[in-house]
Amino acid sequence: MYKHSNSQSEMIAEIKVKRELMIKSAKKSGFTSEETIKYSQELDELINEYQRAVGQTLRQNEEVKFAFKQMIMVWPKVLV
Repeated sequence: MYKHSNSQSEMIAEIKVKRELMIKSAKKSGFTSEETIKYSQELDELINEYQRAVGQTLRQNEEVKFAFKQMIMVWPKVLV
């Protein structure tokens, strides 16, 4: 639904903006107003997207670490 660049810092900035909009709406119209609920749902989507992006990055990092460890384990045997 939302288009983000790959930058996690940009995603965080967008989350902060949406959170502020939700808070302002809640103060003005109440916590159960349609506008506040809409902002809350959009914020939830942004947070979920951010968590997926971070989780994907962490998984990729773990795969690289695992491959590197395997290389280190094999390399000394090649040199012998």
